[in-house]
Amino acid sequence: MKEKKILWVDDEIDLLRSHMIFIEEKGYHIRGVASGEEAINLLGKERFDLILLDETMPGKSGFETLLEIKEVDPNLPVIMITKNEAEDLMEQAIGMKIDDYLLKPVNPLQIYSAVKQLLESHKIQEGTVSKDYLQVFRRISDEVVRGPDWEGWARIHQELSQWDLEFDRFSGTGLNQTHQDLRRNCNVEFGRYIEDSYMQWINSKERPILSVDVFKQFVFPPIYAKEKVYFIVIDCMRYDQWLKIEDLLAPFYNIRRDYYYSILPTATPYSRNAVFSGLFPLDIQKLYPKYWLERSKDDLSKNRYEKNLMIEQFKRSRIGNITTKYIKIYEIEEANEIRKQVSSYTNIQFVAMVFNFLDILAHGRSQNEILQEIAPDESAFRSLMRSWFSHSALFEILKKISRQGAKVIITTDHGAILGCKASLVHGNRDTSTNLRYKFGENLNGDAKQTFLIRRPLDYKLPAESPSKNYIIAKENYYFVYPTKFHKYEKQYRGTFQHGGVSLEEMIIPCMMLTPK
Repeated sequence: MKEKKILWVDDEIDLLRSHMIFIEEKGYHIRGVASGEEAINLLGKERFDLILLDETMPGKSGFETLLEIKEVDPNLPVIMITKNEAEDLMEQAIGMKIDDYLLKPVNPLQIYSAVKQLLESHKIQEGTVSKDYLQVFRRISDEVVRGPDWEGWARIHQELSQWDLEFDRFSGTGLNQTHQDLRRNCNVEFGRYIEDSYMQWINSKERPILSVDVFKQFVFPPIYAKEKVYFIVIDCMRYDQWLKIEDLLAPFYNIRRDYYYSILPTATPYSRNAVFSGLFPLDIQKLYPKYWLERSKDDLSKNRYEKNLMIEQFKRSRIGNITTKYIKIYEIEEANEIRKQVSSYTNIQFVAMVFNFLDILAHGRSQNEILQEIAPDESAFRSLMRSWFSHSALFEILKKISRQGAKVIITTDHGAILGCKASLVHGNRDTSTNLRYKFGENLNGDAKQTFLIRRPLDYKLPAESPSKNYIIAKENYYFVYPTKFHKYEKQYRGTFQHGGVSLEEMIIPCMMLTPK
């Protein structure tokens, strides 16, 4: 590794020779100059990795020197050293973006510690991350072999999602592929677990919280307690994507993490309608046939009646007369309008908002070469999502809500997975067009790659004819017909899709936010 170069600027530099020798013995190259003028001249000729800067010097002061250093190299780390303990001086130094602040007298170990923290902390942390992850890899692999229950799978998914973010920060570990292999293996076993367990879940009270239970579990308790509640659905948001933005909301809210499992298929017409109705798709079709639009060719219309289904769920729950408002937001202009109006919602006890921007962004990425270049993988997409959220009307809305003292529940209806492998599917011309799930007559596919539901009624899915069935993709497969197989295999590889069986699509973040 290239030796790091340090420049120490102090008018008493000759008295610091023993300190400099100590630092050099630790493997750094260090130069000393006695004035700000010398420092600026030297910076014009040589490159340094860090500056140690005395605050009080005759001639050009430490602060004046700092300003000129930042003009030469705005990113050069600076540690200021001073005798002055005045708080306003410390604030001035921090405001000028120094990287550390030490009070005289300083000893060699103090200097070494501050230097090492600035120059090597990332490398040290990266090494620790690698060591820690290998232990996690072995532990999760062992858990998967033993066969987790639904709580175990949720813990595994949450932990993997947190490691997704760690590898975003420390990309030089060389373990990214190992992590992706672990995720892939987990999804293989998770797919088998869901095939074995899902029908039992939907016909039993011994089950995880499902889409149909979300209102009963998370929404109704604070309403019964007479609290004002905002229920916000960010369409198609994964657990790792939530973790990427959570810290932005931490100054405004105390946040409690929770989760639920999406019903199958993990797609908006099923999962979101189930959330707002509290009913499985088959029950919606039976009780409210005019609200069930599974075969609509317009994706937007398949959730046209969320508000109606939500009102019916409130009626069935006998909550009584409460004021409610339902808002669905597709366009930036709509979001900006809600941002202006949200302060006037203080007298409405329950406000539901659905934001479709993330889903639009995920699908838009598949169709737009510029977005594909900006977000070529899941890590980059997380960064793009954070960038959107930090500048979004939704973030401003949440900040305004925090001043109302209301409870906020943030969740989604399903996640998404990056489609990597094509799976051949056979069906007639009336088969639905979705890439991660399909319904139609006499569908068939590879049993290892798909979850085939031959008797939809057993899974609380509509079956208008005896030959109707559903086929759902597992792992990171996407469906392609034999006709023009290679064309569509290439077209959809690397696109975000939903509707299938995977940890990313099924285990849903549900966050309880209480204003600080």
